[in-house]
Amino acid sequence: MKHENVIGLLDVFTAEILLDQLRDFYLVMPFMGTDLGKLMKMERLSEDRVQFLVYQMLKGLKDLKPGNLAINPDCELKILDFGLARQAVSEMTGYVVTRWYRAPEVILNWMHYTQTVDIWSAGCIMAEMLLGKPLFKGNDHLDQLREIMKITGTPTPDFVVKLQSQDARNYIRSLSKVPKKDLHFVFSKASSNAVCVLEKMLLLDPECRVSASEALELPFFSEFRDVEEETEALPYDQTLDNADLPLDQWKRKRRGSALLLHNLLGQQRIFLLEYEIMF
Repeated sequence: MKHENVIGLLDVFTAEILLDQLRDFYLVMPFMGTDLGKLMKMERLSEDRVQFLVYQMLKGLKDLKPGNLAINPDCELKILDFGLARQAVSEMTGYVVTRWYRAPEVILNWMHYTQTVDIWSAGCIMAEMLLGKPLFKGNDHLDQLREIMKITGTPTPDFVVKLQSQDARNYIRSLSKVPKKDLHFVFSKASSNAVCVLEKMLLLDPECRVSASEALELPFFSEFRDVEEETEALPYDQTLDNADLPLDQWKRKRRGSALLLHNLLGQQRIFLLEYEIMF
């Protein structure tokens, strides 16, 4: 989790002394100032700022929507929230704003999905930065799909046969054929290099989308790219997260972890976020 484009954890502590009294603890994180969603509402972003922000997104890529991306006054970006990645499909697709940035295979549970779902999210956010408004603003799941297909066109037969759900295959085959739109027309004010990035990100078939590392090699990011900065994180160990423990053991582990990290990291106090632990 240590990455310059992922929010850092500077300290963790609890104000409680006795284990039985433990109800909350505090996470200390860098103060960033605003998030990308608020920034886009305040001003239209220039293409060079879009370049810099999307470059940073791709370096620290994870589950994304604009509100998950914190920005400081120097236009430095950090990814804030990883919680959405673990929600059940039924939970996360019910959240309207999140749906606008979700890959179609996740929204409609078409197939097992890979990390390219994050590439779709990044493409939607980049498109919004360039347009000044969301690209796919569906009212429900099926309307979201219709909005997407207005841009991507109707899926090809080769893609439809990959869908795991027979109902999904039947539904797609029943739709009227829609041609793919020319993104150079949709983003007429953007540079050719910017549109090239979107063309490789916003593809219905997840197997055809670029990976984060492939996207970073595109000419659009050459001005900012430093290959030595593009580190890859080790897989996250979810062993403890998936453990089934009694309440008193969870309390003991939470308090022990908080105190240990507090002692290791010292007394830095930049910004406090309180997390209530409901027992």
